[in-house]
Amino acid sequence: MIIFETNMGNIHIDVDIDKAPITAQNFIDYANEGFYDGTIFHRVINSFMIQGGGFNEDMIQKSTKAEIENEAKNGLKNNKYTISMARTA
Repeated sequence: MIIFETNMGNIHIDVDIDKAPITAQNFIDYANEGFYDGTIFHRVINSFMIQGGGFNEDMIQKSTKAEIENEAKNGLKNNKYTISMARTA
C-alpha cells in the first residue's frame, strides 16, 4: 500500500500488480523515489476527478521517465475511487 500524505488527509492506495504489473511497478517506483513529494493536485473537477503529481506548487512541470507499455486492455476500469496514470498516446 502507498500512502499519500496531503493537507486534506491521507490517501491510501492499493495497486493491482497482477493485472497491471508494468504500470503498478512504475507508480511504486515513482512513489518510492519521492517523485510526488511537493507536488499538487493541479486539476480538480468537483464530483468527478482530481489530477496531480505532474507539477509542483509553483506550477513547474516535473520531468518523467521514459514512456511505459500501455496496459489499458487489462480489464481494469476507471471506476469511482480508482487511480490511473496518464497516457501520452
